[in-house]
Amino acid sequence: MANEMMSRNFDLFDPMNFFNEVGNLGHDMFNGDNMMKTDVVEHDQDYVVTAEVPGFKKDDLHIDYRDETLRISGKSHVNEESKDQDGRILRQERRSQDVARSFYLPDIDVKQVQAKYADGILTLTLPKETKTDDHHEISID
Repeated sequence: MANEMMSRNFDLFDPMNFFNEVGNLGHDMFNGDNMMKTDVVEHDQDYVVTAEVPGFKKDDLHIDYRDETLRISGKSHVNEESKDQDGRILRQERRSQDVARSFYLPDIDVKQVQAKYADGILTLTLPKETKTDDHHEISID
């Protein structure tokens, strides 16, 4: 009996979930569920940025690098009709969303940047510019 009660989907009226939802209200309003989860890894020769953007098409994403800052943004729009083909929609959890993140990554060789998008994962490889040694010692003959 207890297991039956726990496996029910009360959704909005779940007394056990009420305080969790209220407690997350401020977090969701200011941070949003739509924050793309991102990993940034620095290697000796490059940075690798991996971002989760499920539900987005490749054309929905925009990547920009300027002022030593990488910017990733995306806009996904779901058709929000009040009815589907068979009748009215009783629950709609998919929604339109805009996401954006930016990361300060200095000294990138922008001509060598690579971007791949597959299965909702965006992977960017940003090679670092090779620095030339400004100091060169001159020997005296």
